[in-house]
Amino acid sequence: MRLPLLALLARGPAHGYELKQDLEQLLGSAYPQPNVGQIYVTLGRLEKSGLIEGQDVEQSSRPNKKVYHLTEAGREALSVWFEETEDEPRVRDEFFMKLAVASQTGLADRIALINRQRRQYLNTMRNLSKLAAAENRDNRIAQLLIEGAMLHLQADLDWLERCQEELE
Repeated sequence: MRLPLLALLARGPAHGYELKQDLEQLLGSAYPQPNVGQIYVTLGRLEKSGLIEGQDVEQSSRPNKKVYHLTEAGREALSVWFEETEDEPRVRDEFFMKLAVASQTGLADRIALINRQRRQYLNTMRNLSKLAAAENRDNRIAQLLIEGAMLHLQADLDWLERCQEELE
């Protein structure tokens, strides 16, 4: 959450609720909606670390709000973030650990585990399909997020088939 918030502040100053709305609009309904409390906690941490600065703004008919802007250190952190590649191998997958130890413990049947996980992936795929149909077609970011999740699920389903073939 911290670096995406920094990135949104690169466009210009904003307060926490505006950032929450921007994230929701950008990512659509497929991405878990950010909690406004989490956003303000994150903004506080970013401010303490010197990546952003906040300024209290008086409002006549409402309580004061704090508007944040990016510091030079924040811009540098964003530059580093955008340059880094993501390497998240799935070798520490929780399901795979269950599958690996099932035969050693005698507490679970591997094929039953695979079938249960397959049902879960298929249910998730159905839910994502419904989200894709309901999502605003103009929000390409949200559509791409849903498509990426569905492609990952399809790969996971293919992998489950391979596991079942090997373990039967």
